Amino acid sequence: MPPSFRPSKFRRRATTWFRGAARPIAAFTTGAIALAACISVAPSGIHRETDQGTGGDGIDLADAAPPDNPLPEAGASDPHAVIGAEPSHGPFAGGQRVLIHGKGFSSKARIWFGETEVDATTVIPIDPSRVQAGAPAAKAGPVDISVQNGTDASTKRTLIGGYTYDALYAAPATGPVPGGTVIEIIGQGTAWDATTVARIDQKPCTNLKVVSPTVLDCTVPPGSPGSKTISVATGSETILVLDAYTYEDSDNGYKGGLSGAPIAGAITVLAYDNYTGAAIPGAHVILGSNIASAIVATTSATGVAAINDPSLTGPVTVTIAGLCHSPITFVDVPVDKVTAYLDPVLSPACAGMGDPPPVGGKPTTLGTVTGELVWPSVQEFKKGTWSNVPAVKGPNEMRTAYLFTAAGDATQTFQLPSPGAALTEATPGETGYKFAIAAFPGNRGFYALAGIEDRSTNPPKFTAYAMGAVSGVPVLPGSNTDSVYIAMGKTLDQALQMDVKAPPPGAKGPDRLRATVAVMLGNDGFAILPAGQKAPLLPVQGLLSFVGVPSLDGDLAGSSYVSTARAQTGITGTTPLSVISRVLTTTTSQIVPMNGFVNVPTLVSPDVNGAWDGRHLATTFPPGGSPIDISVYDVQAGGGIVHWLIAVPKGSNAIEVPDLSGFPDSALPAGPITIGVYGGRVDGFDYTQLRYRWIRTTGMTAYALDYFSAHL
Repeated sequence: MPPSFRPSKFRRRATTWFRGAARPIAAFTTGAIALAACISVAPSGIHRETDQGTGGDGIDLADAAPPDNPLPEAGASDPHAVIGAEPSHGPFAGGQRVLIHGKGFSSKARIWFGETEVDATTVIPIDPSRVQAGAPAAKAGPVDISVQNGTDASTKRTLIGGYTYDALYAAPATGPVPGGTVIEIIGQGTAWDATTVARIDQKPCTNLKVVSPTVLDCTVPPGSPGSKTISVATGSETILVLDAYTYEDSDNGYKGGLSGAPIAGAITVLAYDNYTGAAIPGAHVILGSNIASAIVATTSATGVAAINDPSLTGPVTVTIAGLCHSPITFVDVPVDKVTAYLDPVLSPACAGMGDPPPVGGKPTTLGTVTGELVWPSVQEFKKGTWSNVPAVKGPNEMRTAYLFTAAGDATQTFQLPSPGAALTEATPGETGYKFAIAAFPGNRGFYALAGIEDRSTNPPKFTAYAMGAVSGVPVLPGSNTDSVYIAMGKTLDQALQMDVKAPPPGAKGPDRLRATVAVMLGNDGFAILPAGQKAPLLPVQGLLSFVGVPSLDGDLAGSSYVSTARAQTGITGTTPLSVISRVLTTTTSQIVPMNGFVNVPTLVSPDVNGAWDGRHLATTFPPGGSPIDISVYDVQAGGGIVHWLIAVPKGSNAIEVPDLSGFPDSALPAGPITIGVYGGRVDGFDYTQLRYRWIRTTGMTAYALDYFSAHL
């Protein structure tokens, strides 16, 4: 049997299980850095050393202690060893980049997590003491890490408990500092029930729903920037995962909306500022579409209005309007809880001292990521050549490579970075070519493209021939994540064909198509490709072919192609427009059907350029298009400073909303208005569980949009 080693130099940060208050921690393996550096044994609870905000009830670890017998270090005389892994834990779904430290590694190093051998295409030998790999999926809990050089079994060494698969993870794993994001906490082998309590950074979820024994819906509490723990307790068992959720200054659309049970004589409305997350006291809550018969209440100092009335027995239109905040209306609400996030009005009239109200939260401190792009090497641990990028042909061409952070939007236009960001064959490095990039905190995905560029044209031309990607890279605010290696062995030699059944061009529009293909890098975002965009005029004749996409194997195994199609108007892509947001596929061997466009809406009431009474709205969607799940009005006034968002479930094409003119602090200002109308289809739509994401185009599977002018 080959020798086995236990970690000695690398601190473990792993999932921790507690089964009873007096029992030791089962899933932590100690290292040279004491266990006390990882956790606090004080009654205040568990903290990462980078956590700054605390709150809620702590988890008492006073009775938890490290093992009594420290484990010996690997024998210095052994030419082979596995010493540690960073990070030392990750989601049971796998896919995380893991850097393994040891000695005696060769360029043919093979790696096992437990009994599962790592896909060789994700293994990047760096030098005799480091090798990078993508963690495979596995059951939650600690596993051994083994490394062997090729077929030489005498070189195989094992680090016992070298990596721990977390028993839960969050989706999405990031959200805004003010909280309010609704996340799924997904567990493996869990038995969550009505007694379960979930916490983010020791603060309980503000709203928790047990979807199944392995899935929770959690509304994230307010926090502070940075990576935080998630803990879930059921009875005497607590599962805790460090770095499982990251607060950042963003609005991902997962917060706010509708929830609860069917209305039965009571309804609760919560009003918050969409930028700061602060409660809005004194906001008007109007239950009903006609102000003469509506129930009107006011939110408390904590932004809550709890309304009890026997007449509340069915769907009711709910409007929330606050001083210096844009109102919002949910038509025909069938459930008894409404959580509203109102946009502040950025007007000097709403400022206390003549300055506009603050928005956007606190500035985010970025982190940095450094590493190397690695091409296959002909000499062990030496730089490889750019063999998969062809030679230049013209005097203005040069071979370059660029690093990108995975995008949050699959339809984003590819943009060539500035020349200063280019890596060339002259870029220094050890095993590869060094890069550095700034990124927002969280677990991030990155990808690199290498090809031939010509900046003598306008716009500059870049043809990509090679690609590499890495997922699950931890980025901490104000810190550098080093030794990230991206294998550049993937060639962009595939062609994806798209069959688009676009709506016919109209007198007002749309008149052209914008179709895109991107690669979805798991939960980390999208790789935007220079060959992934086309813009033909309507009607589209024949198939659209996108030549220059990668195959989805090796380090892209588990990824998907994301195809989108946008029927738009004019070269700038304005309204009217109709969009299919995403179609996911995993192969280029089949044609991607792009049908199911929503037909462009027509505003019936008020008349275009006519007067709006502030109450009645009506829209029609021409027949023949995809059915819609929800339609939305965005009534903009005051030059766009104030807007009234109105969400309407399907089937309600003519609606009435309460007249807000009787609320001078909340009414829209008189004058010209613009009414945006869009209808959308949403996968898995359920109006009783409506989220803000679904009333914005970014959360719709397909939608159509147009704008109309009127006056108030």
